Amino acid sequence: MSTDTRAAPPEGGRASLITVLREWTRIGVTGFGGPPAHIALLRDLVVDRRRWLDARGFEDANAACGLLPGPASTQMAIYCAYRVAGPAGAIVGGLGFIVPAVIAVIALSAVLFGQAPPLWVRGAGTGAGAAVAAVALQAARGLVGPSRERARERAAVGWWAAYLVAGAAGAVLAGPYLALVLVGCGAVEVVRRHGGGARLSSIAPLALVGQGGVGALAWTALKVGALSFGGGFVIIPLMQGDAVHVYHWMTNAEFLNAVALGQVTPGPVVATVAAVGYAAHGVPGGAMAAAIAFAPSFLFVLVAGRHFERLRENPRPRAFLDGAGPAAIGAIAGAAITLALALSEAWQFAVLAAAVLALLVLRRGVVTTLLAAGLVGAIAALAGAPLP
Repeated sequence: MSTDTRAAPPEGGRASLITVLREWTRIGVTGFGGPPAHIALLRDLVVDRRRWLDARGFEDANAACGLLPGPASTQMAIYCAYRVAGPAGAIVGGLGFIVPAVIAVIALSAVLFGQAPPLWVRGAGTGAGAAVAAVALQAARGLVGPSRERARERAAVGWWAAYLVAGAAGAVLAGPYLALVLVGCGAVEVVRRHGGGARLSSIAPLALVGQGGVGALAWTALKVGALSFGGGFVIIPLMQGDAVHVYHWMTNAEFLNAVALGQVTPGPVVATVAAVGYAAHGVPGGAMAAAIAFAPSFLFVLVAGRHFERLRENPRPRAFLDGAGPAAIGAIAGAAITLALALSEAWQFAVLAAAVLALLVLRRGVVTTLLAAGLVGAIAALAGAPLP
């Protein structure tokens, strides 16, 4: 069967590896604001300024990346680099996009989770962490509308709502087994629409989830990289159960700080996993967790990049995402509940209320809101407010 030429990398490449490294690293360093900002920066680079891809090819690729598990904007960055410089470009561009965020998160984790961080640093982390539940609510709200509209077009709003509720319940009640809920919802939708062809393989290699060692961290990172359907923020409920309740790598307060770090730094939100890895096993743990979490994105593009057009037109991946996607949105909303319950001081709830107002009513940016919450926390700590 022939391959769509739009999905194939250009012969000989259109850009040098040095150019790819420079341009993709620039996006990794300046890409504040999460996936929408990343996609906009990529489009400006490869379509508007350099004309390496046409607009239709870019939109088709973005749609195909949306069908894959894992961080869609990261996969889009890797795929665009693949299109303009081949497999070597995918690796160089992907690393340029990812590595600055990972370095920033690990460096900030070393300060925030050190033996004796300054009082104002602890306060800033506590204040920013208090606002994280509001960020989760905003992320879920932004995803609900388009997802529900797609379900309405299929006359399947009832199933959509069921998957949404299942994901929310899984985030609150299932803890580290949330991944089973997400994959299960996807499998149910495939079976519902295409009969008995769906197979749900075992996704919990029990040999890896022992006592919180390197294997357990590797499994947590793999879940983040391979099962974050429906947007980067679904990594939060996928990590929280393992990091806080099962392996006790972090306290609830530290986990909130880690999520805030992932939001205020540029580049992919999935880099948050590096903070969990740092808490578990120091700098090597942070680097390993990030490498494992991002590895599936590279594999998807390098192995299947030529077939992205056919992937987009294949009804089974679409059906799977139509089940797993709403469940992931529900999980993000459920994570907002668990994150809010992790707060312990009265002033933190006041910060959370202000963040909800800023994000959901006044429509302020996430980075601005978290930085403001961090500033309030630093001032509160220096003024003698209790810290968790």
